[in-house]
Amino acid sequence: MAKHSTSPEHSGLGGVPVPAAALGGPISHAIFRIARLHKMMAGNLLRRVGLHPGQEMVMMYLWELGPQRQTDLIRLMDSDAATMTRTIRRLEHAGFVRRSPCADDKRAFLIEPTAAGRALRPQVEQIWNQLEGIVVGGVGERERQTTRRVLEGLEERLTHATESRV
Repeated sequence: MAKHSTSPEHSGLGGVPVPAAALGGPISHAIFRIARLHKMMAGNLLRRVGLHPGQEMVMMYLWELGPQRQTDLIRLMDSDAATMTRTIRRLEHAGFVRRSPCADDKRAFLIEPTAAGRALRPQVEQIWNQLEGIVVGGVGERERQTTRRVLEGLEERLTHATESRV
């Protein structure tokens, strides 16, 4: 039978015990759990408008930057080709984007939002506002700024570590 930590100081979010093997990385364990819960909540909210987590980010870039080549979306999303191909295919099947050949590179396609995709913007913005309220509702501005700085620092260190291993 697997062992896990049961003491209160070794409990994770919501009192879930931290596995003994993860006790050396309590912050990493918390990030893992928070990311999972955040994605689950985002998925529940986005489902109402026919999107899955991550698809709204592709739409946000298209709304902000206009039509993009798939390779540009891969770079912007820090994704891989297979994942982006599936995401675009699903968005296209749902009627939110269309692909058209790129005029200056016949091998590439431009991805752009359709009218239905553009109509999603206010709903997605409302969902992200709602998600933000769930995540930091009741937290003061100073703590929000501190949290954002800490998260940006974590991202910077992880990005640097990832790039130095490539």
